[in-house]
Amino acid sequence: MRRFVIGDVHGCIRTLEALLWKQLRLSTTDEVYFVGDYIDRGPDSKAVVDLIRYLQQAGYRVVPLRGNHEQLLLDAMASEEMFELWLLNGAATTLQSFRIRHPRELSEEYYSFFATLPFFAILDTVVIVHAGLNFHIPDPFADTQAMPWDRSVEADPSRLGGRRLIVGHTPLPLPLLRQSLSWNKVFIDGGCVYGHLSGYGHLCALELESWELFTLKCAGPLSSGIRLPWKTGGDSS
Repeated sequence: MRRFVIGDVHGCIRTLEALLWKQLRLSTTDEVYFVGDYIDRGPDSKAVVDLIRYLQQAGYRVVPLRGNHEQLLLDAMASEEMFELWLLNGAATTLQSFRIRHPRELSEEYYSFFATLPFFAILDTVVIVHAGLNFHIPDPFADTQAMPWDRSVEADPSRLGGRRLIVGHTPLPLPLLRQSLSWNKVFIDGGCVYGHLSGYGHLCALELESWELFTLKCAGPLSSGIRLPWKTGGDSS
């Protein structure tokens, strides 16, 4: 069984499709952890969510975690002030892709998807979380506010049972991202949606047994045009 951790997608559906089916050649015997940030800024947030939901329903071993952008969506449902903050962080493309004007208009199935996303996953050798953990308190897992938002560079494996920490959230250019593979806090957000910036614009997947990093340059907003397995059943909404 191969186990992958995939970085921030941000609505880049075409790139995610190519990564899963053409580069990783994903099968139901594999296990995939997504670090969050499926939505906002990129061209088709709904399609990314639909693909992840398809994988779950089709028997793939998929664990999507909660990113700060999913948390912003949930917070925006309860507060107009937070709704305005979400709009400042790329929400317009998400609203457009779901064909809604406010997150309160989401159907129950999509609300349930976002609301039940876990904050972290603990594996045998690594802990996976969107942004980081608060190592300044007795229990780093008690601070769920830090998990989607932390910007620290360091992690303390001694507080994690000797495990390393794998995160997205902070996009890095590929050379620095590759360097982080030797750090206690490993970064796998290649800034897929920031292809206009030098060194960025990659969707990344880390295989946990071989520690091999797969990278794919952002494929752009258009559909790949390939008849992919998850599309054969039509729209899952």
